[in-house]
Amino acid sequence: MRARLARVRRRAGFSLRLRLMLGAAALAVLFMLALLPVLQRAFVFALEQSIEKRLASDASTLISAARIVDGRLTMPDKLPDEEFDNLEARQLGFIYDSEGTLIWQSHSSRDENVDYTPRYDGGRHDFSRAWAQSGREFFVYDVEIDLLRGQAAAYSVITMQPVSDYQSMHDGFMRQLYLWLAVALLVLLGLLWFGLTWGFRGLRRLTAELDQVEAGERNALSEEHPRELLRLTGSLNRLLESERQQRERYRHSLDDLAHSLKTPLSVLQGVSENLAGRSANPEQAQILQRQIERMSQQIGYQLQRASLRKSGLVRHRARLAPLLDLLCEALDKVYRDKRVRVERVFDAQLEVPIEQGALLELLGNLLENAYRLCLGSIRVSAIEQAGFCELSVEDDGPGVPVDQRARILQRGERLDTQHEGQGIGTAVVKDIIESFGGELLLEDSGLGGAAFRVRLPRS
Repeated sequence: MRARLARVRRRAGFSLRLRLMLGAAALAVLFMLALLPVLQRAFVFALEQSIEKRLASDASTLISAARIVDGRLTMPDKLPDEEFDNLEARQLGFIYDSEGTLIWQSHSSRDENVDYTPRYDGGRHDFSRAWAQSGREFFVYDVEIDLLRGQAAAYSVITMQPVSDYQSMHDGFMRQLYLWLAVALLVLLGLLWFGLTWGFRGLRRLTAELDQVEAGERNALSEEHPRELLRLTGSLNRLLESERQQRERYRHSLDDLAHSLKTPLSVLQGVSENLAGRSANPEQAQILQRQIERMSQQIGYQLQRASLRKSGLVRHRARLAPLLDLLCEALDKVYRDKRVRVERVFDAQLEVPIEQGALLELLGNLLENAYRLCLGSIRVSAIEQAGFCELSVEDDGPGVPVDQRARILQRGERLDTQHEGQGIGTAVVKDIIESFGGELLLEDSGLGGAAFRVRLPRS
């Protein structure tokens, strides 16, 4: 059960802003991953268009240098573009006739055997790729001409350039693209976090006001919240007011009940005492007195049990040291013959997560039992740990037999019916602790007697 509650708390403590941020970050990453191939294709398309224009310009250079002499195509020994004349150049040039026969090639293409044969089909131009026997890939621009300087002509003018010339440009662009997309993603996430932080100001203000309500510092939530939260704050205010009114009515009803029962019980008590003094059967009068006393105890127990309940929304905290001083001062007078020494092992500023009246009743019952049963020493200790506060009351008395502890701490058991003289104090203590979501443990004390340990959740 504790492990399940811990898991629920961990899930409940997971920030809504963080959840939205993680969702937005996941969508942003998916968007960037989807955008990456689109940008890559756009760059490749633009690059190929630039290469096509460059090769078309080179083809125009070859066409402008060509001549028709006696019906045959002739090319000058020296071309305007030196790239075609340099053996180590990367720019290749070819001219084919309409039958697909190579009739001219540039000096730069002497050492390259490219697997490409044009088809003269009357088309205008074609941009494609081809592979050379050396394994290199080339961009190919093929343009067909029908007229050359006013004379009929049927040739395919082809220019080529290695793909590897642009690979470094492509790789550099991709590196820059990855870098800028990563920077853009970080900037976007930062803006998202800032936007969510700004947008959640209303929720943080509402959380702060709820903390103040739980701490008892304010009675209701304000109306200075975003419109989307006003219905929630209104419902919480109505719930707070309804709980406050119900609690007041409950207290008033209990006070009226206690007052209405006090007088009849006092009258019955007086009658029983008169009967005990004059009756010929004193045993019957004693039975009547015990039953009246039992009724008084049960009424007191039920009133205490009903009134000391945890509030549904308000989170109470009470300082331990002042209440312990008050109780010890009263009990020292009652048990002055014992001269009880009370050892305190806790921080003087420690606060127990429980309503002050409930803590006074709980601690009073435990201390009264300890004072009555101890030999002379009592130890009150308290520590705060992760998730709970533990309060212990120990004594050096006879303790509680191990075989009786389970029955004492079992829900519904009453010590007044199990052990004479114990009264109903421990039953009240257990009910108070359970109403605040805590637990009561009974162990052996290092002082030699019993140790009652109370564990209360901190929230």
